[in-house]
Amino acid sequence: MAKDRYQQGLEKIKELTSSSDENPTGFMDIGEGLKDIAPDLSKYVVEFAFGDIYSRPGLDNKQKVLTTITALVAQGKPQIEMHIKTGLSVGLKPEEIVGCIMHLIPYTGFPSVLNALKAAQKVFAEQGVKVTTPDEKM
Repeated sequence: MAKDRYQQGLEKIKELTSSSDENPTGFMDIGEGLKDIAPDLSKYVVEFAFGDIYSRPGLDNKQKVLTTITALVAQGKPQIEMHIKTGLSVGLKPEEIVGCIMHLIPYTGFPSVLNALKAAQKVFAEQGVKVTTPDEKM
């Protein structure tokens, strides 16, 4: 059973990141850099977060990633960059990501939103993604 959860988690990560069989976790940081002090962490991340939670029915991948981005903005966590990349990978438009983050101002406050927008700006620059701002649409 545990192997099935792990394999299901890897398959979900590959689906979210469009990664190859040679590097199934792609740009996802699943805790591999902590193997010296927590060798089982990546197994838990793959099995639970992706094999169990991300693989649940009810939301599509775009909705799941946007929900994750929202939670990370609220918590001010640095993993937001990785999930913004994932958002682009699953087909979220950069305007949807920015719109989600901006929508959180009254709920999380300006500092959290400013930090998240800086992270988005960095990811968009790295990915060569242009954001169409509301002023440009007029």
